Amino acid sequence: MNRRNFLHAAAALGAAIPFAPRLSAQSPAVAPAGPAPNVPRKHRKGFMLGTLNSETSKQLSLLERFRLLREAGFDGVEVPSALDQREVLAARDATGLEIPSVVVSTHWARPLSDGNPTVRAAGLEGLRQGLRDANAYGARSVLLVPAVVTKDVSYTEAFQRSTAEIAKALPLAESLGVIIAIENVWNRFLLSPLEAAAYVDAFKSPFVRWHFDVGNIVTFAWPQQWIHTLGARIVQVHVKEFSRKLRDEKGPFAGFKVDLFEGDSDWPETMAAFDAVGYSGWIITEQWRPPEMTDAAWLAQLSRQLDRINAC
Repeated sequence: MNRRNFLHAAAALGAAIPFAPRLSAQSPAVAPAGPAPNVPRKHRKGFMLGTLNSETSKQLSLLERFRLLREAGFDGVEVPSALDQREVLAARDATGLEIPSVVVSTHWARPLSDGNPTVRAAGLEGLRQGLRDANAYGARSVLLVPAVVTKDVSYTEAFQRSTAEIAKALPLAESLGVIIAIENVWNRFLLSPLEAAAYVDAFKSPFVRWHFDVGNIVTFAWPQQWIHTLGARIVQVHVKEFSRKLRDEKGPFAGFKVDLFEGDSDWPETMAAFDAVGYSGWIITEQWRPPEMTDAAWLAQLSRQLDRINAC
C-alpha cells in the first residue's frame, strides 16, 4: 500500500470517529528532513525511575533515589503517575533534578482500548491524573500507551476506542499545557511510522505528539526511518539498546539485555536523524541493567554512555 492509499484508508477509518477531522497528507507538525546542524548536541540526560528497581534501590526513599541520579550526573527523572505529589516535589526541589515526563501508570492494566467501558473510564482517569501530575511537576508531557490489540480487541476497535478516550482528555491537556505523548511499544498497534503519524495528526492538536522509543523499534524496523517520518511530532525520546542476535537466539525480550552500543540501535545514524528533524530536548534512558552491577556503578555507566550518545 503506498502512502496515498494508506492515508485514504486511515482517513476512512478516522471518519467513523465523531470527533476526528479528516486526515491529510501534510501535517503542520512535520519538520522537513535536512542536513544535521553543525552544532554540539545539548540533549539533556534523563532517567526513567521505574527502571531503578533493584532489591537495594527498592529500600530507598524517593529522595534517596533522586540523589543517586543526581550524583551520577543525570539532569532529570521521568516518574510514574499517581505518586505522592508532595514527596515528588520535595525530592525534585532538594536535588535539583527536573521532571520532563510522567508515565501514565494505568495504560497497561486499564487500556483505553478495552472492551469494557468501566475499564476504559478508569484508564481515562489515569491519563487525567498523569496530566495533573505533570502540570504539578513542571513536566512537558505524559507518556501514554494508547491501546493494546489482543485476540479480543481488534485493530479497528483499538483505534476507535483509544482515539475517542484521548479526545476526552485533550481539553484538560490543553488547559494545563501538557502534551499527551504516544509511545511506540510492543502493543501490536501503530506498527508503521506512516500510521503513527496519521494517528497523531487525527487530533489536529499540538498537545498530542509522540514519545519515541529507540530500542522498541529495532526488532522490526530502523529507528532513523521512523524519526524522519515522525519529524517534529517527536516531543520526548527513550534511549535503550536492542540486539537482534540475542532476540533470535534467546527470544524477543532477551534482545534488550545488552549494553548501549553493543546492539543494533545504530546510535550515530539515529542521532543524525534526530538532528535532521530538529529534535532538541531530553534523552531519557530506559536501559537494561546488568544484574552484577551496583546501583551507583550502573547509573554512572549510563550517564557516561548518554554523554557518548550525545557526542556520536
